[in-house]
Amino acid sequence: MQSLKSVFGVMLALVPVAYCGGLLYYFIDLSGSVRQADEIGLGPTVLGLAVVGLLFSAAVVVKIVRIFITPRSPGSGSGRGPNGSAHDDEGGFDADAVLARYAARRSAEPVESPVAPSAVEPRGQARPSFGRRSDSPSLR
Repeated sequence: MQSLKSVFGVMLALVPVAYCGGLLYYFIDLSGSVRQADEIGLGPTVLGLAVVGLLFSAAVVVKIVRIFITPRSPGSGSGRGPNGSAHDDEGGFDADAVLARYAARRSAEPVESPVAPSAVEPRGQARPSFGRRSDSPSLR
């Protein structure tokens, strides 16, 4: 299914290249040559069509290269080292080991109990609060 999708993608990318090539052929055939096309004022049009056609053909080349250079699949068995043991593709990074070290460090640290706020506030200092600010001492 993937190869059919790739071939269809290349054929779809060839449509603008064929369109620009067809127009280029038409304008050159209409005037007889590139020099005569330039003399009758079609020189910039022919040059523009050639440049745009080359840009579209670069996309076709990229799609064709992608068909032949496919990435390795993760389950292809290529993840084995020289001694037959499997190794990580990330360069030796083990997430489970990192989490285990973090949990061990976390449990080894002493837990500090939060200090309970005092029930009695000193006079003259306002208690921090959110919302409306009240200036009357009766609401404090």
